[in-house]
Amino acid sequence: MNFYTRKWVKPEDLNAHGTLFGGSLLRWIDEEAAIYTIIQLGTNRCVTKYMSEINFINSARQGDIVELGIKAVQFGRTSLTLTCQVRNKITQRTILTIDKIVFVSVDESGVPVPHNKTEITYTDERLRE
Repeated sequence: MNFYTRKWVKPEDLNAHGTLFGGSLLRWIDEEAAIYTIIQLGTNRCVTKYMSEINFINSARQGDIVELGIKAVQFGRTSLTLTCQVRNKITQRTILTIDKIVFVSVDESGVPVPHNKTEITYTDERLRE
């Protein structure tokens, strides 16, 4: 992973069972993946096109700190494909994995346009692998 962010699980993020609501987690992932894509493609005109199978492995509870890891795996002509792993930052247990998230660069009308990017942009030299 080359982008990490953390979220604190709060009462408003819980489902009826007292664990992290999957919809809350997916909202966080989509938002953070969009921010990462905007930085990589250099435009805020991009949309979520596709998310592969979402594998919920473990749950999180109120007060847990979850870490979302995102990595660019492929640059297409108009797209950027990412992978994502979410884990409990304290226990290191994997909460969720998504093998493929695809974002597409679009124009003002929502039509896909080339982004002319071919490699990851690092905003922090410490993240280079």
